[in-house]
Amino acid sequence: MEPKNIAVFVEGREGKPKKPSLEALGEARRLAAVLGGEVTAVAVGPGAHSLAPFLAGASRVLVAEDVCASGFIVEEAAGAISGAVRASGADLLLLAATAIGREVAGAVAADLGTCVAADVVEVEAARGGLSVKRPVYAGKAIAAARILRLPAVITLRPNLFSPAEGGSPPGAVEALPPAGDASRARVVETIEPEQAKQDLSEADVIVSGGRGLKGPENFKLVEELASVLGGVVGASRAVCDAGWRPHSDQVGQTGKTVSPRLYVACGISGAIQHLAGMSSSKCIVAINKDANAPIFQVADYGLVGDVFEVIPALVAELKKGG
Repeated sequence: MEPKNIAVFVEGREGKPKKPSLEALGEARRLAAVLGGEVTAVAVGPGAHSLAPFLAGASRVLVAEDVCASGFIVEEAAGAISGAVRASGADLLLLAATAIGREVAGAVAADLGTCVAADVVEVEAARGGLSVKRPVYAGKAIAAARILRLPAVITLRPNLFSPAEGGSPPGAVEALPPAGDASRARVVETIEPEQAKQDLSEADVIVSGGRGLKGPENFKLVEELASVLGGVVGASRAVCDAGWRPHSDQVGQTGKTVSPRLYVACGISGAIQHLAGMSSSKCIVAINKDANAPIFQVADYGLVGDVFEVIPALVAELKKGG
């Protein structure tokens, strides 16, 4: 089956599209050029119109401002997105594999009577059809799959695709018809974290700590290194389960899947569940006193040494370099 027109679900923050959504839009533009189709951007929720000026290359922008007015609810968002796919005649829906994108994708696919190709790292398009590649078995292998049913739903792993830049201004902005209130849930309260930080899945630099730091008080070393590198702090599952760090910091199969330009693992042995969440990072640096730690098998650079000696030395050298 040969797809042609493509829809992209765009997530926003503070009136601008999130970077992973711009990456999905960039990939949609590339595929549309190969397939000879058009790209439709879809934005839902209060402030959806404000995202339109940033969506270069989209032939049209469909917005649903009335959706999720009190807070994000999956069934409301999914209903609006699947409605947009039908209204645009799209054969393919792309979403970023963020927490929201992953949650919404399954609901949209169910509504459209199709399935999801999740956490995709490569999309190949030709006149004969569409195929994807995605990690399986905790990242130990890459599976290739061919799309057999349209419309198809695909989530793209963040930080692996080129974001949409330049190109023609977005086309007409159109409001989707009101979806009505079919939700069986409502948002009662939204509790924001005390200190907002960049989402791990969107970060270009991540410095993660593990059990080798011996206690939560020692994460100040990881925080300082992350600050010097302009990155954010991550953690292993063991650390989060122990209460040393919030679960929002967890990297791994049951946490966040990340693909930063630089991933620094400090005192992390490298259990398979952790490797599944970060092995697609472009450059991996591991610091561990155990020379046989599994993390060194995926690391581009390995430092065998005590984190309490290596991290301060690295911070000192980086500060010298300005």
